[in-house]
Amino acid sequence: MPESASTTAAGQRSWRTFVLEARYELVKQYRLPTQVVFSLGFPVMFYLVFGLMFGLRSDDGNPTGLRYIALYGAFSTIMSALYVFGAGVAAERGQGWMLLKRASPMPPTAYFVAKLFVCLISATAIVLLLSAIGIGVFGVRVAVVPWLKMALVMVVGLLPFCAMGLAIGYWSGPNSAIAVVNVVSMPMAMLSGLWVPLSVLPRFVRSIAHYMPPYHYSQLALRMLDQQEPGSPTGHLLVLGGTLLLCLSIALLGYLRDEDKTYG
Repeated sequence: MPESASTTAAGQRSWRTFVLEARYELVKQYRLPTQVVFSLGFPVMFYLVFGLMFGLRSDDGNPTGLRYIALYGAFSTIMSALYVFGAGVAAERGQGWMLLKRASPMPPTAYFVAKLFVCLISATAIVLLLSAIGIGVFGVRVAVVPWLKMALVMVVGLLPFCAMGLAIGYWSGPNSAIAVVNVVSMPMAMLSGLWVPLSVLPRFVRSIAHYMPPYHYSQLALRMLDQQEPGSPTGHLLVLGGTLLLCLSIALLGYLRDEDKTYG
């Protein structure tokens, strides 16, 4: 077989491996009832409950209801990423699944790309679901282009939180990872104004929000709807970019620690 044909065949096999791994990861995640509840059930519950409490239904296109699609969508996509990467990786490390993957001919990156694929699919589904509820239940009206921009920001902007989940997954045990995810995510969401408006929180909480990555993530999404608070998009991007690099570095140290324990 000519060298070029051999290279092409190897590339096709590698691509097929990535596709199959992503497919099976998606099937696995959505066969877990807890994953479905956390990724899809909770955002719907939050949006409906708080929507009814805050009286989001109106006859003027409901800008407040639209704002909460971005806020609760941000909270839910972050939680989904932390559970998939944090709890998922920690559990599979404890089960010895990583050793099996290492022994297989599968490229090591396929495992992480598959989990990233699941997170992006979940984020897209969450945005679509909340938008459908906002339009159908609370009378939200939004132009197509701003909505598409918001959805794109929420999906792409999830990367730092996937890295955060990966860091948790490599530095937590299989029995403690879920607790760590909750301890990290719940205060961040509260202090970032994802549950209740920052304007009703004490001044010191509003100042803390500017140091929370979810705040900057949600503000970029709200910016696409022209509902952001004063602030520079460059600052938001710098915080999220710094979070991505920091968490990837921490995850890499955890990965190398595991490698050293197993093969050192």
